[in-house]
Order: sequence, then structure tokens, then C-alpha cells
Amino acid sequence: MISKTLLNKPLVSPTKKAIALGIFSFVGLLDASYLAVKHYTGTIPPCAIAKGCETVTTSQYATIGGVSVALFGAIYYLIILITSIALIDTGNNFLKKFLSKFSIIGLIASIWFVSLQLFVIKALCLYCIASAISSTAIFVLAFFLNRQSNTRLFKKT
Repeated sequence: MISKTLLNKPLVSPTKKAIALGIFSFVGLLDASYLAVKHYTGTIPPCAIAKGCETVTTSQYATIGGVSVALFGAIYYLIILITSIALIDTGNNFLKKFLSKFSIIGLIASIWFVSLQLFVIKALCLYCIASAISSTAIFVLAFFLNRQSNTRLFKKT
């Protein structure tokens, strides 16, 4: 009850939630794209606060079938961003439902990869944590936006 009140207070309107979804997906896209570029150029991203970026980004868990996990993340965030823009433009309830269901993928992936970092790799990548924060925020926003499925995003004049 408290978390619902706290989350809905600053983002009361569905339009603001959709815009916030777009912002978080853009941040996630930048973050994941940066890591994907670093992966494919064979360079290690600098890690100023924690010293785990090299350990995490060069681990066996950094790729799936030879494809960078960060590239999958960038594609995920791009889909969320495009869908958010379409939602803001159209107010389509199907897009709200799609975002609420599709965002589960990012949440589950984030839980999985943060767990791997903490318990298996035993190192933390700040870029990966930023991505986990973005995907969690997207999930929460999409969930509450979908609950307002009958509310129009923009008033048509």
C-alpha cells in the first residue's frame, strides 16, 4: 500500500508514467549499448568505484551462444523505448499490456544477472547494476501504467 502511494504520487498521470518509461529505457539502451560496444571491441569498461567490471564483463556469463548479453539488453531496451514512444503517441491499451508483460523479461534477467554477480562471480559491475535499476523501474512503471488501462494518455482536442 505504501509503495503504491509513493510510486503513484509523483507520476499520477499515465502520460508521465509513459514518459518515465521512455526515459528509463533510453538510459538502459545507452548503458547496454556501451557495454556491447566495449565487448565487441575487446576493451574493458572503466569501473571507478568498484573493481568488478572486468571480472563480470569477461566472465563466461557475459555471452549467450557467443552473443554479448549486453547486446540482448540493448535490443530489449530499444523495444521498450519504441513501444513507449508509440504508447505516448497513440494511448493504445494493447501497448500498455504489452509493456507490462514484456517488462517481466527485463526484471527476471536483472534478478538472474545480479544474483550471478553476487553469488557466483562474486564481483559487481556498476554498469550492470545501472541496467538492473533501469529494468526494475521499467517493470514497476509498466505495471502501474497497465493498471490505468482505461485512462487516456493525452487529452485529444
